[in-house]
Amino acid sequence: MAGSDSGGRTRRWRLDIGYDGADFSGWAAQPGLRTVQGELERWIPRVLRLSEPVPITVAGRTDAGVHARGQVGHIDLPGDLDPRPDLVRRLARVLDPDLVVHDVTPVPVAFDARFSALWRRYIYRLWDADSRRDPVLRRQVVTVHDQLDLDLLNAAGRSLLGLRDFAAFCKRREGATTIRTLLDCHAVRLEDAPRTVEITVCAAAFCHSMVRSLVGALTAVGSGRRPQGWLDDVAASTSRASSVLVMPAAGLTLEEVGYPPDDELAARAEQARAVRTSEHCGCDQME
Repeated sequence: MAGSDSGGRTRRWRLDIGYDGADFSGWAAQPGLRTVQGELERWIPRVLRLSEPVPITVAGRTDAGVHARGQVGHIDLPGDLDPRPDLVRRLARVLDPDLVVHDVTPVPVAFDARFSALWRRYIYRLWDADSRRDPVLRRQVVTVHDQLDLDLLNAAGRSLLGLRDFAAFCKRREGATTIRTLLDCHAVRLEDAPRTVEITVCAAAFCHSMVRSLVGALTAVGSGRRPQGWLDDVAASTSRASSVLVMPAAGLTLEEVGYPPDDELAARAEQARAVRTSEHCGCDQME
């Protein structure tokens, strides 16, 4: 059976999750604070009438204020329990409207929401001087008062692609590597009002605050406040750059997580674990 362990005692399920992060203290459970993990781990055992906790493994451990449309997690449930469709329906009744479990699907036991992921795609949303701010969307978009030149911004994004040390853009953690491969970094302006600027950033994994720091650097170049040469010098640094602004969490949304075909899940997870171990990396995504 797909998703069962070797003894048939448990079965693995994928959760597709969305949330407005404005009123959460991030993903990770913390005593006395409202978090996404804390809410889900509190309610899932209750609605399924289980006597034991149900830990959740997640693709991206988002920071306080960061949103998600395409967060992915996995849980292991008793092998004789099929939560479809009751889990989604029952959670919709008890969770606050800013947290939604969209779907629950069986997956092979080799599926690991964290280590099986090939990439994570984030979008940072901005309003600039050419935008018309919409108060209805204010909790998901950040305002900058400069006019952004998307040609400059995209050229800056292209200059950062590939494998490099992103130490200048990360909050360093003891023993954690800052070497990452940036797969995509580009910006578009939506044509419809309020003409939001969307900066897409995609990588297999990110360091703490990396996306928001990248956006801070890109907007500095795109606004003309900093030249491309400044970004080149910053990117070449092997230590945190104090000149790079870490943008507010409100503009950042985890949009999608990519996974390989089922027959490649185990190999991908093994590869990712080996990289984490050899590099002593303590984070996949802590934006």
